[in-house]
Amino acid sequence: MDHYLDIRVEPDLEITAPALMNNLFAKFHRTMAQVCHGRVAVSFPYHARTLGDVLRLHGRRDALELLMAQPWLKGLRDYTRVGEILPVPREIEGYRCVSRVQKKSPRNLRRRSVAKGWLTEEEALQQIPDSRHPQLTLPYLQLQSLSSKNVMRIYIRHGEISQLTAEGEYSSYGLSRQATIPWF
Repeated sequence: MDHYLDIRVEPDLEITAPALMNNLFAKFHRTMAQVCHGRVAVSFPYHARTLGDVLRLHGRRDALELLMAQPWLKGLRDYTRVGEILPVPREIEGYRCVSRVQKKSPRNLRRRSVAKGWLTEEEALQQIPDSRHPQLTLPYLQLQSLSSKNVMRIYIRHGEISQLTAEGEYSSYGLSRQATIPWF
């Protein structure tokens, strides 16, 4: 992870920054899975309550060049500003994991409990109320599954900054629970 590339979404009156980020990330994910699975990581350097308007790609120069040689930004060129592939700055704050957090909704937990025969529908409603399982407050991406067409949320956690780097695997989302990216 010695190089990086920033892609900034540029919203207009018709489409918001989060909607553009969702589209950008969906295209990134599909291309990653086909071309360079596990070789590029992501972060969102301006995240807060939302993920912000910049998708930062981290990787070796050759992996980033391979990714950017693909036509995955087609249809988004008017809404994005793609930076240059640059070396990671010498002075960084540290390293951090950027990972996906998954949490089953109460509705899914009830449906599974009934389907497995563990509870009746009435018992499931009583034992797994919506109020007992609060929503995650992490920023998220909203993507549509190509296979099932279901809309799903990908909650993103930027871990604590550490002075130690850690190797590991990155998913086709460019996320990892173990591997770190340089934070600057």
